[in-house]
Parts: sequence; C-alpha cells; structure tokens
Amino acid sequence: FKAPSTDHPALYRDLLRTNRVHWIAEEPPAELVREKMMECHFRFRHQMALVPCVLTLNQDGSVWVTLVKPARAITPGQFAVFYKGDECLGSGKILRMGPSVYTMQQGKTREESPKKEETDKIEPAT
Repeated sequence: FKAPSTDHPALYRDLLRTNRVHWIAEEPPAELVREKMMECHFRFRHQMALVPCVLTLNQDGSVWVTLVKPARAITPGQFAVFYKGDECLGSGKILRMGPSVYTMQQGKTREESPKKEETDKIEPAT
C-alpha cells in the first residue's frame, strides 16, 4: 500500500503487539504483573518524542501497546522501547499492528447510519 501523502490516515495506528519483552530488571514491572495493565511511554525510533501508552501483558510475555493517540509509520520489525519517567523499562520487537486510522474510518462510513426521520425522533439525553 502506498499512501497518497505522508500524513495519510493509513500511516497511523494506535495498537501494536510485540514479541516477548526483554525487561531490563529481568522481569515485568510489579504493577504490570499485578494489574495486567500499566500506563507508561514508548518510542519506536531513536529520536522520536515519547508517546503515552497502556501496556497489556499477555501470558507469553508479549505485550499489546495501546497508544493514547495514533502514531505514524510504525512498522513490524522495529523495536518498541518502554519508559516510566526517565527509566527505560525494556523493549520488544513489533510483530503485529492493529488496524490503521484509515481502515477504522472506512468501517465507520460503511455502517448504516440512522435515517434522518429516525434521528429527529430521538429525544435528547437529559
């Protein structure tokens, strides 16, 4: 797929999965083990700004990374590096990605939208 512009929605994603994460402290952070989820930051290119995200720990040691806002040009094979404050927690290779913003927008436009007469009958929430 070749996007028509460098800012095309097809280049943006907000969900990815890594392989088993290599934790610097030898094991996942206690909060992640306890809650199965943890807020932190990540980057997948050396110079990029840190992106807020939520990690969800999988039984095989991999994580799902849900970004607070979609990031551009995430590619399988890159490494996701995780941070809590200034501390580097560890990293995992990106294996899979969720649907692009473009794909999700396409899905929304295909859904049946209520007909005008139906929306007129809907009472506003009070």
